[in-house]
Amino acid sequence: MIGEHVLAGYVNDAGGREALELGRAIVALTGGELSVATVHPPGRAGAAAEAHTLLEQAADLLGEQPAELMAQESRSVGRGLTSLAGRIGADLIVVGSPEGGARGRIGVGAAADHLLHSATEAVMLAPAGYVPPEELGRITVMYVRRPQCDEAVVRAAQAADRLDVPLRLVTLAIGDVDAERLRDDLALAIRLAVESAELLPEDVSADLAEGDDVADALDDLDWPEGELLVCASSEDAAAHRVFLGEVSVKVLRAAPCPVTVLPRGYF
Repeated sequence: MIGEHVLAGYVNDAGGREALELGRAIVALTGGELSVATVHPPGRAGAAAEAHTLLEQAADLLGEQPAELMAQESRSVGRGLTSLAGRIGADLIVVGSPEGGARGRIGVGAAADHLLHSATEAVMLAPAGYVPPEELGRITVMYVRRPQCDEAVVRAAQAADRLDVPLRLVTLAIGDVDAERLRDDLALAIRLAVESAELLPEDVSADLAEGDDVADALDDLDWPEGELLVCASSEDAAAHRVFLGEVSVKVLRAAPCPVTVLPRGYF
């Protein structure tokens, strides 16, 4: 299940602290391992020492939470995180939103942008100002009938079963679309979810989100506390890599909860 080994990217700002808290919350749910990394550039005097100072700050914030603290040298924060994740066997990279963005929404900085277009591990982003609730309330999957989304449904169903939370499947209906066909696709996805895990049919729901654009459609849905949104990578993604498509980027920016993006071929 996603979250067996979480790597949180830490910087000394609100986004870094939110990534740290979200990473801590995920391993509390999964019983997994937490690693925390700060990436510093090569060839700059004092950079490594500054990174270790940041890691000491992270340790203070974590308190008694067990975590492996690591400084990673790289010219790119995103590249450094995915390289380190591959080396230590992390299956999820967690990053926060840059300061100055809209509270309650995800902002995509340079590191997140790199991860969302080339990471080999699942990537989770925390909205600005996000405080993890004590319990996970529900897992939602953005669904379009294609293999990557079917994989995401299977993974999310297994996670929902293990974590004992309901699963919701959401399809966007924007503009002139065949709503009946989309509902039929959702019905097939519900069956896939139920057959992929020990979920009862009443534990799986589906919504057709209608609106003039992505943000309008998502506003039409309920987003209770404790929601986690899962997106599949684009069909343009290389095998076992994350690549977020144009619509999914809009979903990411409009979502009021943490979003996890799975690499293509996550099985």
